[in-house]
Amino acid sequence: MESTEKLTDTNAILAYLYETFPLCFIAEGETKPLKIGLFQDLAERLADDSKVSKTQLRIALRRYTSSWRYLKGVKAGAQRIDLDGQDCGELEQEHIDHAQLTLKESQEKAKAKRIEKATAAKASEKASKKPVKKVAPKRAKPTPKPVKEAAPVVELTPAVLNELKQNQRVNVKLGKTPVAGVIVDIKKSDVQVQLDSGLTVKVRIEHIML
Repeated sequence: MESTEKLTDTNAILAYLYETFPLCFIAEGETKPLKIGLFQDLAERLADDSKVSKTQLRIALRRYTSSWRYLKGVKAGAQRIDLDGQDCGELEQEHIDHAQLTLKESQEKAKAKRIEKATAAKASEKASKKPVKKVAPKRAKPTPKPVKEAAPVVELTPAVLNELKQNQRVNVKLGKTPVAGVIVDIKKSDVQVQLDSGLTVKVRIEHIML
């Protein structure tokens, strides 16, 4: 039983026309101009064919006659043909001119699209190759050196003569900074001290600090 499934895809309908009317619709190679009013003949021939509708036939016929292959075949000396491939008269010049103009505009439009697509692709490739700016790693801040705590200030007090004795450690006030040492001898108010540096000095009691 023959399938009655309706064709909706334009390419499928064109394939059906190539098969049904091979002398009129040429699938490959050079085509021939179609008879004026061919659509009416086509609709009548396929009136009982449930596979295709008139709307889909019209779309498929427009696709076929607007292809570059068909437009190139519309040229001087070419004969129009009917559904059975029979000649139906020569082309008129205005139809030839219209076909050539349509072909030129279609080709220019396609070329512009190709250029636009290639330009976009090139720009995209260039953008993908653009070097990524490297950000230098931040240098770690140097760790501040620990601040040395100042040695605690020792409060020195003036010595009392009768409290001093030999071999006692004391500080001798020489200039601004007291110098440590050991008492070697005490004579009245004079005290002899051997400093830690090895130097022995004799100073008054008022220069001795404890």
